[in-house]
Amino acid sequence: MFKKILIANRGEIACRVIKTARKMGIETVAIYSDADKNALHVEMADEAVRVGPPPANQSYIVIDNVMEAIKASGAEAVHPGYGFLSENSKFAEALAAAGVAFVGPPVGAIEKMGDKITSKKIAAEAGVSTVPGHMGLIADADEAVKISNQIGYPVMLKASAGGGGKGMRIAWNDEEAREGYQSSKNEAASSFGDDRIFIEKFVTQPRHIEIQVLCDSHGNGIYLGERECSIQRRNQKVVEEAPSPFLDEETRRAMGEQAVALAQAVDYASAGTVEFIVDGDKNFYFLEMNTRLQVEHPVTELITGVDLVEQMIRVANGEPLSITQDDVKLKGWAIENRLYAEDPYRGFLPSIGRLTRYRPPAEVGSDHAIVRNDTGVFEGGEISMYYDPMIAKLCTWAPTRAQAIEAMRVALDSFEVEGIGHNLPFLSAVMDHPKFISGDMTTAFIAEEFPDGFNGVTLPEGELRRVAAACAAMHRVAEIRRARVSGRMDNHERKVGSDWNVAIQGQSYDVVINADPAGSTVHFDDGDEMRVSGDWTPGDQLAKMSVDDAPLVLKVGKISGGFRVRTRGADLKVHVRTPRQAELARKMPEKLPPDTSKLLLCPMPGLVVKLNVDVGDEVEDGQALCTIEAMKMENILRAERKGKVSKINAGAGDSLAVDDVIMEFE
Repeated sequence: MFKKILIANRGEIACRVIKTARKMGIETVAIYSDADKNALHVEMADEAVRVGPPPANQSYIVIDNVMEAIKASGAEAVHPGYGFLSENSKFAEALAAAGVAFVGPPVGAIEKMGDKITSKKIAAEAGVSTVPGHMGLIADADEAVKISNQIGYPVMLKASAGGGGKGMRIAWNDEEAREGYQSSKNEAASSFGDDRIFIEKFVTQPRHIEIQVLCDSHGNGIYLGERECSIQRRNQKVVEEAPSPFLDEETRRAMGEQAVALAQAVDYASAGTVEFIVDGDKNFYFLEMNTRLQVEHPVTELITGVDLVEQMIRVANGEPLSITQDDVKLKGWAIENRLYAEDPYRGFLPSIGRLTRYRPPAEVGSDHAIVRNDTGVFEGGEISMYYDPMIAKLCTWAPTRAQAIEAMRVALDSFEVEGIGHNLPFLSAVMDHPKFISGDMTTAFIAEEFPDGFNGVTLPEGELRRVAAACAAMHRVAEIRRARVSGRMDNHERKVGSDWNVAIQGQSYDVVINADPAGSTVHFDDGDEMRVSGDWTPGDQLAKMSVDDAPLVLKVGKISGGFRVRTRGADLKVHVRTPRQAELARKMPEKLPPDTSKLLLCPMPGLVVKLNVDVGDEVEDGQALCTIEAMKMENILRAERKGKVSKINAGAGDSLAVDDVIMEFE
């Protein structure tokens, strides 16, 4: 077995590989850019080597730099993780020439299946049903428009060397095809060092289901069930689960056998994933093969008990698979939520900055429930603009899908992240959505269910009352503490009132609290009552409460006269007042927000790539105004209404912060 492995990656996947290598007794080498000098993967590894400046195309994907790190460290093998150089055949060739093992498939398999265009040709020749499209390279934007018309809109423009949603655009007309071609090309060059683009028909109402395969160099190949990856935004997966709530055993077997046959046709050896589009009648179509470890591999590990990273390392060491297809048993249900550094209230645009608070839920494991969090960050660390915005993968497992969802709800509510925008509220909203709960979803789920973006969650009446009852009981505890600290009374509990008004989400509840040593009974004025208990003390930012014997986890902040509470995707201001205070509060006027309708504000920290208009230009609704790049993604900002540009405050190449004024309108 290898004595030392270098991980040619960063972030959570580097940390994930290090954990398995450590379990196997293998030393690890991390590589890092200047931006990652103090990163978690650097700290976890046995040693670390610098590979260049912050941009990935000057560090992590520069083959010569990585090869120098391998030479300096004496590593015998390299695990590429995903993204970066993981599907780069030239990198695999360089390793082979240097006598270093690649913890991945042979060069030939990467070339045939790692390239999206070549893989589709091979699949078609093998009789595999594929999505209609143009498999040749696209010369320019004009040709992209011509081909798009031949295929028929909508179409998908994709980077040939792509993955992770990078270099992908959907176009519904000629203008979007032209813009999408250039943006996809730019993102592909930046992320993969390869700007080749191809086009295929965008199949509406599909499900995205993928098969995990595992092959060795001795002719053995197995599949480890499927993953449902239909909940995507901007073609990037957000929620994954295993198994799929849609497939039956017959379809699963057919997809699995086809996936293995395809892998063995190119002499594949390692862990890999064959992705399919599946329609409502369970017809499936080959989409692509990822010749690497997938981001969402933990859900497969949780339902099979197979450590995929360990299997990859053993295969790379020349060992035959130790498990057969008959050994693969799917047990229970696993769900993964990707935590992104992005602001859901600003159209999910990237967010960067310091993690002033980062406290994931405790990882637990039993026969009844598992909570797992794969991460590459830590409290006090910086989220950089140079890399992918994913900072953690929160996974739960339970014997049934309903139990796994409920475990995920509690875990999301228990996840504390401050200092940056993040998508935890949105993930909570998905977990509570009826379509997700029923398993009735397609890749259009987010576009259809959140057409105007995410504007927060409005809690239903029953849940709202639970929060109101908990906050009333918590406020009483805070008042007792305040009275004790002030020294106003000796018998403080008797002098803190029992009548309160709770104002929350536009509702007003008059309640009476009867407390005892075990908790409080909160009586509502309409006769409803709830039993509240918990160990929250004033100042705690996480309250793990119980309301009528059901768990309720609240993130708690102090505001004047109450709390800021976040739970189940809702962000609430909860005011707990005496009846007289509530009466006076109702007479206070509301403060109106400032008018920014005539300003184009930068929605995220980023770099101005291009300005599309000049001072004095008349603009139309939907017209492109400028392009901002952040976290390897290009974002085109468009006019929301007709207007005339009166002033431009930024130029191409400028770095902007959130809410910086880019341009003004008359």
